[in-house]
Amino acid sequence: MAKILIVYWSGTGNTERMAELITGGAKAKGAEVDCKRIGESGVGEALGYDVVAIGSPSMGQEVIEESEVEPFVEELNGKIAGRKFAIFGSYGWGDGEWMRVWAERMRSYGADLLDDGLTVNESPQGDGETLCREWGEKLAAF
Repeated sequence: MAKILIVYWSGTGNTERMAELITGGAKAKGAEVDCKRIGESGVGEALGYDVVAIGSPSMGQEVIEESEVEPFVEELNGKIAGRKFAIFGSYGWGDGEWMRVWAERMRSYGADLLDDGLTVNESPQGDGETLCREWGEKLAAF
């Protein structure tokens, strides 16, 4: 079974809640999962995992968080060809352009992405909770 790192940044708690639910779904399928805030893990540590899932809310003009997530993602460039990654995050407005741009960027770095990313509008509740758990199960099988 895969050893997974889920690393995220959360301002309001929505992306953090997604990370918790995703972790629960992956663990339910038998994966070994570490879930950390992005400041608690560096790229060097992340590259020691079989799969890395990165979470960021949509910020400003539909971009990933700029002070911690952006530098982490930029540092991956040139280091992740063929490695398994997944991306997720919450948003409050827009149409998800930030996630599409982020997925395209990760693929341009050579990442093997799970899918085009998981997004939840605002806080994951009801169907959003189910989506996060199911995505965690999918992550465990990746």
